[in-house]
Amino acid sequence: MTASKDIDAKIKALGDWRGETLARLRALIHQADPDVEETVKWGGVPVWEHDGILTTGETYKAVVKLTFAKGASLKDPAGLFNSSLEGNVRRAIDFRQGDRINEKEFKALIGEAVALNAAKKTAPKKKTAKKAVKKAVRKKTAHK
Repeated sequence: MTASKDIDAKIKALGDWRGETLARLRALIHQADPDVEETVKWGGVPVWEHDGILTTGETYKAVVKLTFAKGASLKDPAGLFNSSLEGNVRRAIDFRQGDRINEKEFKALIGEAVALNAAKKTAPKKKTAKKAVKKAVRKKTAHK
């Protein structure tokens, strides 16, 4: 079974507001990034990727949680992030039954996550200080 079919099956199996919410968020992700790739990891968690993980879609009894892998680096002027705010890397949005989805701002956040991943992919890799020291030592010993 493909990842997309696995996600379809998960949404259907939920059979309640969580499945509807996850399906709507999934559709918005695809609208924001038509080139997004769907995968399933960690025992059945839907994952949306583009040059790396954008977000995961976890479902719990009281919330549908979208965790953005690099959320702490994203601008969130609409204040969508409402969970996992204390970390240095990830941020999440918890959707509860009856919550309204700010579709415009949510799609903008997905677009920003795509742009961040693309920038990280094309950015030149920084040499670590340790590698620079080793290189300098090799150079120095080679001249002796």
